[in-house]
Amino acid sequence: MKSEMPATDILARYEPVIGLEVHVQLNTASKIFCGCSTRFGAPPNSQTCPVCLGLPGSLPVLNRAAVEKAVLASLGLNATVRETSIFARKNYFYPDLPKGYQISQYDRPLAEHGWLEAFPRQPEAKRIGITRLHLEEDAGKNLHDGLPGSATHSYVDLNRAGVPLVEIVSEPDLRAPEEAYEYLTRLKEIMLYLEVSDCNMEEGSLRCDANVSLRPRGQEKFGAKVEVKNLNSFRYLQRALEYEIERQAEVLDGGGRVEQETRLFQPADGRTASMRSKEHAHDYRYFPEPDLAPLVVSESWRQSAAASLPEMPQAKRDRLQAQYGLSDGDAQVLAASRSLADYFERAAQGSKNAKAVANWMLGDLMAYAKTAEVAPEAAGVEPAHIAELVTLIDEGAISGKMAKDVFAAMVSQRKSPRTLVETMGMRQISDSGAVEKIVDEVIAQNPGQVAQYRAGKTTLLAFFVGQVMKASRGQAAPGLANELLKKKLG
Repeated sequence: MKSEMPATDILARYEPVIGLEVHVQLNTASKIFCGCSTRFGAPPNSQTCPVCLGLPGSLPVLNRAAVEKAVLASLGLNATVRETSIFARKNYFYPDLPKGYQISQYDRPLAEHGWLEAFPRQPEAKRIGITRLHLEEDAGKNLHDGLPGSATHSYVDLNRAGVPLVEIVSEPDLRAPEEAYEYLTRLKEIMLYLEVSDCNMEEGSLRCDANVSLRPRGQEKFGAKVEVKNLNSFRYLQRALEYEIERQAEVLDGGGRVEQETRLFQPADGRTASMRSKEHAHDYRYFPEPDLAPLVVSESWRQSAAASLPEMPQAKRDRLQAQYGLSDGDAQVLAASRSLADYFERAAQGSKNAKAVANWMLGDLMAYAKTAEVAPEAAGVEPAHIAELVTLIDEGAISGKMAKDVFAAMVSQRKSPRTLVETMGMRQISDSGAVEKIVDEVIAQNPGQVAQYRAGKTTLLAFFVGQVMKASRGQAAPGLANELLKKKLG
């Protein structure tokens, strides 16, 4: 039963030790050892061949594109890429594994000894170590629900069998569910920046298992490790870890011993349930894959990959702040994806007011994108048009209020702001003589309010500004109207 003791009480006595094993699907067009498509959503078992079905006599051929993406992922995580790595057979039986083994890497993985930085904006950023990154093939998928006879039968779809994965194993450096959440967030962000995966958790492109144990505060030795599976969302990861920490604390407080096992997270009740006793490496009887030669990543290949690395997320956030004067919060949002940051920079470089560009993107553009259920940079508004809109406001050609209407027209008509301002007759009246004439007319038409204003009710200024804007159909420059009204009302 789950403990009801406060989490703060548990953490005062026990220190959680957490490590994550993250599987990232590489976004190659074909599988890792054959030419079958990796497209998601195809009819069951329609993307298979003798190789991924494990038929006798079929031989794997390594997909170079998968290796290239795995090397990029390794370098993006500051890992050392081995010159020579070895594929191995991981032997186990499961209905979705037709060969009876999975081709993976074991004692000589592609890359080792990496790290990423979490909580970069806190006084002390935390560096999370990465033990290894290795290539492997995915298994198929067992389907248990929603099919004829699924009450008594399971179905197997082998479309995923052979899809290329990298498994990224962290050091046990995480000490709280919040740290695990942050680590996975940063890891996903880096994979997206490198464009090696779409990281779509709903489609299984990013999957996570967590290893968690407790040890008394001050103790160096780790406790018994429990692996938690079925963490297919960030929220599930955090909930599962919170539950498991409380469960293990209750066991230890009762004088019991935490068993090393694999448990399954059950989202419906927010609990973990025992799945099987924890396997050890020798249980899989690893041995080198006889049908694949050692993978050699030469020094020139590694250097070429390193030269192709894009600017990483945190470096981009720091530069956006320094170069464009953005706040930390604005830089965090705009650099959340590489494509959004690139969109902002194209707009900012076409304007002399980068901060205003950021405000329009973070406000109106993102609001529209959310309603349309698209990414802001894919909403159909050209970066140059955002820059032009800001320029029109700064030039005094249109007011901020008028710009809202122009933006709405930009979205619906896909035309430039200058063109829309002309066709909609919305250009702001900035000529002082023209605005003064309107001001004189408004004052003449409202003698009662003029008397009240001059008697001390200065809040009526807003009324007069509104009347000027109404008379000019919203086109009078508000600042100029305000200035002239104050002068004439005296």
